[in-house]
Order: sequence, then C-alpha cells, then structure tokens
Amino acid sequence: MSLVVALVVLVLAAGWRLLALHTPALANFAPLMALTFCAAVYVRDRRLWLVPFAALLLSDLYLDYHYATAFGETWVWPSALVRLTCFAFALPLGRFVAAHKSWLTLLGGALAGSLLFYFATNTDAWLRDPMYAKTAAGWWQAVTVGRPEFPPTLLFFRNTLVSDLLFTGLFSAVMELGAYRARKAQSVG
Repeated sequence: MSLVVALVVLVLAAGWRLLALHTPALANFAPLMALTFCAAVYVRDRRLWLVPFAALLLSDLYLDYHYATAFGETWVWPSALVRLTCFAFALPLGRFVAAHKSWLTLLGGALAGSLLFYFATNTDAWLRDPMYAKTAAGWWQAVTVGRPEFPPTLLFFRNTLVSDLLFTGLFSAVMELGAYRARKAQSVG
C-alpha cells in the first residue's frame, strides 16, 4: 500500500464519516474500525496503521464542531481517548488474526472490535454524561436506548456491527484477491 493510496483511504474514510453525520440512517456506519483491524491483518508497513487513526481524529474535530453548534454541547475529549483506545485494541487483535487467518477469525475479530467499541463508548457516555443516572439502570439506558433526543444506542450498535462486518469482508476480499493474483503472476512468470 503506497502513501498515495493511504492518503486517498484517509480522505474517503473521514469523508464517509462526515457524510454519515448528515444521513441519520448511517449513524456509526463507518469503515474506520474495519480499516484499523484489516491494516493490522494485511499491511506490513506499520506506519500505515496510523491512517485510520488520522481519519478518526480529523473527523472527530469536525463532529465536535457540529455538535457544539447544532446541540450546544461539545464532545468530551477524554471520550476521544476511549475511541482511540478501542481502535488501538484492534491492532493486536488484527495481528492475532493475521497469525491465525481464516474467514472465521476475521469474522470473530470484526465482531470483537464492534462489541468493544460499543460497550466502551457507551459506558464512557454513562460515566461522563450527567443525563444518565449512575446506577445499573442508568448504564442499561446508555447501552440500549441512550438519551431521548438522539437515536437509540442499539441503532448505533447495529450500524457499527454491520459496517465493521461489511467493510472487513470487503477489505479482506480485496487483499486476498490481490495476494492471489500476485501468487498466480509469480507462478506464471
């Protein structure tokens, strides 16, 4: 993967996330976690693993501005660290999958990344947002329905899960097809 391809991926991934902001049905339907996970599975140049992190940070800056102007509240930047930590967890998970690669481990890795992101970010929201009671019922609200003025958090999870599975499948298929073609060309040449 070249630097030019990495920059194109960065712009497309951040752009997709911003487009999804203005399309409520696509809330949390983004390729970023799948990109992070698949980079660790398929890309040897570890510097390129930073591409999804850069896309996340750049789009977070815009999303923070959007939420501040639209709703009068800013995102809590310690929560951005929670998101970054979830993405960072995708890297060793991807390396583990690379060592034991099969379609089943790819599926399991994508599922694990989705679940971690969902529970970590919603638990963080429960801890930081004064709108949630700091009880088991308040946590349950945070991970199921969320705040009444926003779509239910289960909708966000559904979109996260579907996008992580879809984009992991797409990225993996492209990478596996490329590797197959390279092997085939090498055996012919």
